[in-house]
Amino acid sequence: MSSDATPHVTIVEVSPRDGLQNEKGVVPTDVKVALVDRLSAAGLPVIEVTSFVSPKAIPQLADAEAVMAGITRRPGTRYTVLVPNARGLDRALPTRPDGIVVFGAASETFSQKNINCSIAESIERFRPVVARAKAAGLHVRGTISCALGCPYEGDVAPSAVANVASELLALGVDELSVADTIGVGTPAQTSKVFEAVLGLVGAERLNAHFHDTYHRALLNLEACLALGVRSIDASAAGLGGCPFAPGATGNVASEDVLAMLSTLGYGTGVDATAVRAAGQFIRDELARFA
Repeated sequence: MSSDATPHVTIVEVSPRDGLQNEKGVVPTDVKVALVDRLSAAGLPVIEVTSFVSPKAIPQLADAEAVMAGITRRPGTRYTVLVPNARGLDRALPTRPDGIVVFGAASETFSQKNINCSIAESIERFRPVVARAKAAGLHVRGTISCALGCPYEGDVAPSAVANVASELLALGVDELSVADTIGVGTPAQTSKVFEAVLGLVGAERLNAHFHDTYHRALLNLEACLALGVRSIDASAAGLGGCPFAPGATGNVASEDVLAMLSTLGYGTGVDATAVRAAGQFIRDELARFA
């Protein structure tokens, strides 16, 4: 664990959800449960377990209820799920998540491709979802996809990201995650986008989500750390990608993020060796079901 003198960074482990949703084959439920349990044992403070989206849209996560029922919950770990709408929340609440994630976009085209509605419509869709989740005592994260570039529209203005951030904050989300969904961001661009959002909310409520398409994710995360961001999404074995974002490759690997943070003098309270073992476990399992 980090000492009082060591700056602390919270690692949000997304491999069970964002990591597996883009796999061509359907990973068995017991393998997903085993992955979550291994990540819990590694001391990860937040694990994004699954998504309550339409099974038709993402069949890889159709077993969300079964996975949530099967995991062993470690005290001190927050188990979160992604929900796209009120129907998703209806499914999620009986599984007792500790938090939910709603996901908008900074690009109109990606919003239509990903969740079949405009940005403005997505905010209205999320309004009752956030209100109900907060009433149930859940932590609520609002994610802004394609914040540093869109596969359909190209460059995304920092002001567009800030506009969506403002709308999500008005809904009452506890945390904002700024996501480079296709991994095109640069450190300079990252700084501009996060500075725009930091004009609205403190760094303690910001999370950074980077894909490593062009091997700049760690550099981009360093830019975020320099601005005071202390929450980072990462995925064991670098798994991940978005089915609705052509060209997106895996999330930045948890193993690489933990190594970088250690080198830079940040504490995480996470057992890096156990995370590497979890990453090897899921790589081996995916090879079996490929």
